Amino acid sequence: MSSLRQNKYARLLQKELGDYFLKEARNFQAGSMITITVVRISPDLAEAKVYLSFFQVKDRKAVLAKIISRTWEIRRWLGEQIRHQARVTPNLHFYIDDSLDYAENIDRLLNTTPTLPL
Repeated sequence: MSSLRQNKYARLLQKELGDYFLKEARNFQAGSMITITVVRISPDLAEAKVYLSFFQVKDRKAVLAKIISRTWEIRRWLGEQIRHQARVTPNLHFYIDDSLDYAENIDRLLNTTPTLPL
């Protein structure tokens, strides 16, 4: 259960990180789009789990590995952006959000269900 403070901080991080990935997506893979689907913050605001969704990316794990290898750079950039709004820049942990793939798979299964003869 998140507090109001955690929710506000998560929205701030989601907005700023979204701007970062909008500008820098070409450095991770040309022609791709990376979006932030969810940011979850620990109660002490020191840890953030960032869930990423990838579009037009063939190897999501390779792109995620590039992002994880540049976490310190992303955190430093984020700290510069939110320095007047937040006292602490959280440690960032990135994960692949596959909820869209799951929903797409369920939709595909529902649409391809064979009909029973009457």
